[in-house]
Amino acid sequence: MAYQPLPTPKSLRAAADATAARGEPLVVMITLRGCVYCELVRNSYLHPLMREGRLIAVQLDLQDKATAIQDFGGRTTTPAALAEEWRVRLTPTVFFFGPEGRELAERLEGVTSTDFYGSYLDERLESARKALKR
Repeated sequence: MAYQPLPTPKSLRAAADATAARGEPLVVMITLRGCVYCELVRNSYLHPLMREGRLIAVQLDLQDKATAIQDFGGRTTTPAALAEEWRVRLTPTVFFFGPEGRELAERLEGVTSTDFYGSYLDERLESARKALKR
């Protein structure tokens, strides 16, 4: 599979506000270049759902200590610092955020089963959408 990154936002707050205005959670994938399972999730699940207009997803690289990004509180930080703050233990880790950085559904850590990953993702998206409406 060719490397097709998801966009990296300049501001998580702005991205989450924009997606919430559409009634959608902001899907954030913590990735690592060369991670085979990250490629699988990105190319087989996230990109197709984005093309269908079913989700908005961005990515942050676990090791990126150079790119400046605004967190949900407006503080300037890096993707690597956010991954550490969020206690990311493995890649891919997929988050479902609402405004102010509230996690709306249980994060998806790693790929335990390619047979069921799509179902796990759909369940989390549905939970996140419901939580966003509350």
